[in-house]
Amino acid sequence: MGAAGELVGLCPFHRETRPSFYVNVRKNLFYCHGCGRGGDLIRFVELSQGVSFRQSVAYLQQPTPAVDRSGVLEKTAAFYQLQLHRHAEAAEYLEQRGLRDPALIEKLGIGYAPGGNLRRHLAALGCSLDLLLDTGLIDTQGRDAFCRRVVFPCREHGRLINLYGRSIGAAFPHRLLPCPKGGLFAWESVGRFSTVILVEGLFDLAVLWQAGFRNATCAIGTHLTPAQMAQLSDPPGRSIYIVFDRDENQAGQQASYHLARRLQGAGLRARIVQLPPGHDPNSYFGDGATAADFAACLQRAQRP
Repeated sequence: MGAAGELVGLCPFHRETRPSFYVNVRKNLFYCHGCGRGGDLIRFVELSQGVSFRQSVAYLQQPTPAVDRSGVLEKTAAFYQLQLHRHAEAAEYLEQRGLRDPALIEKLGIGYAPGGNLRRHLAALGCSLDLLLDTGLIDTQGRDAFCRRVVFPCREHGRLINLYGRSIGAAFPHRLLPCPKGGLFAWESVGRFSTVILVEGLFDLAVLWQAGFRNATCAIGTHLTPAQMAQLSDPPGRSIYIVFDRDENQAGQQASYHLARRLQGAGLRARIVQLPPGHDPNSYFGDGATAADFAACLQRAQRP
């Protein structure tokens, strides 16, 4: 790796022992300081394939094989699951967030990205650099996108379509790969319930499942996509208990109200659950609340 957005390696056009071949990823340009050859992607194909300009363009227009995103995500999630038990800081973070049930941690597929070794591991399994860059698992510097994050796999119809990472350090708390987040979390199991608890975050969901509320799901945020709305609406008449963060700035409360009205308009029975000020489900249980305490909050839930 060279400077930001720049790759360095041995030139493919002449023999050398020291890297002098530079590729600027942002500008889509290459140049070799050894032989002086350089240009754009079309010129690279001309030189590497020994073809004309027209043939080079035709070569680049050929359809590329489908990228097995789900496959590489499965390999990544399995690797992160192994790392979870090898790094004390990850176990300590889960304990701090009140997640203590080993069976539940395994069921949710929770893992940990220590950083620094994902690219090497996936390369050994046959995953190309282009594939890892395309999925967003590593950045242009070769760094793990989920470095020092507890990671949840997000599945849809059993297929892994995204990863959510929660920072255990000073980095921005939340991270998803640059692709759709999919449907409601764990909907294959939650969708059978006629009453559903909807929360903001995956740690909220995890502590509720740990407390026995397996009808809890999560949209990873307060905004529901049309696909997620459709999931809640089938079958019609389902009861939805919205348990968003009770923020000091009222953001969670306002989001709850607007979503409840939207759900009612879709023919669902929506209720807003009021936790003590400043709490979300995760912090509420972390402060010592019991399953009975939360059940009482559900009983006091109000229409918008």
